[in-house]
Amino acid sequence: MSEQNRTLTEAIRFFADRQHCIDTVAAMRWIGGKPVCPNCGKMDHYWLATQARWKCKACAKQFSVKVGTVFEDSPLSLDKWLIALWMLVNCKNGISSYEVASTVGVTQKSAWFMLQRLRKVLQDSSNTKLDGTIEVDESFIGGKSRNMHRKRSNKVMARANKGKTVVIGLLERGGQVRTAVIPDRQKPLVQGIVRENVETGAEVITDEFGGYLGLDTDYAHNVINHAVQYVQGHVHTNGLENFWSLVKRSLGGTYVSVAPFHLFRYLDEQAFRWTWRSTKKRKLSNMERFAIALSQIAGKRLTFAEVTGQVSGAGV
Repeated sequence: MSEQNRTLTEAIRFFADRQHCIDTVAAMRWIGGKPVCPNCGKMDHYWLATQARWKCKACAKQFSVKVGTVFEDSPLSLDKWLIALWMLVNCKNGISSYEVASTVGVTQKSAWFMLQRLRKVLQDSSNTKLDGTIEVDESFIGGKSRNMHRKRSNKVMARANKGKTVVIGLLERGGQVRTAVIPDRQKPLVQGIVRENVETGAEVITDEFGGYLGLDTDYAHNVINHAVQYVQGHVHTNGLENFWSLVKRSLGGTYVSVAPFHLFRYLDEQAFRWTWRSTKKRKLSNMERFAIALSQIAGKRLTFAEVTGQVSGAGV
């Protein structure tokens, strides 16, 4: 796929050719685009043109480009998957399952499942720690009391943030953002997440929340008191506040209603788009962002039973 495919229309035209789809996925998942048999690991095979798959000469088993990827066992053609992925990674405020369904020609239920599987592709699987200047902030995701019936609104207001889902984010300035859904804002949990994800000695900027007190033993901890001001030189959490704004805009405007059980998937989606909006040197194109996502498809399976919580491992 070339840099010329910069728009959704161009991507649709390009992926209308089945061979283009196969070649694109193969180039992203195998070194040099040379297929490797998932059964025996050999590279000695031949192409079965009528079935659009390879047959391994060593173990005599057939395999397609979907095997071992998030697309495996899907009856949907690759062109539908690739267009859905293109839309997901390049729509700033997300893309609804209804819109994907009408665009690629599947049912809404199939589109919803496709998007959940693709969100798994977007999960950050790196094990490196964040470094430099890190903004840390937590937020609450849930219904707004002004949209509720007066009786329910009064109950919610009386309970403050009870009934909402707590999320925490860590933003590396000029780098990536990481998120997590947490059960509460207790100090051990919040600081444990920071220490797990941030390199010792890095600069950590937070608000005045008491759960962050004590981070100065391992980090250069700077605090901005939002009751007084929002910016003091380079000390602020505005970058992460902007990220939370995008998250809530997509959840409230595009997805409308997201169950807490699935919330982490939508955070992964927004974190991917934020992280790969640009590099330290330049802004990334739609094609480049799509290529990064496509390079992560291997080794990530998600069944419908897992997505819906019918079997263990649903939280992946």
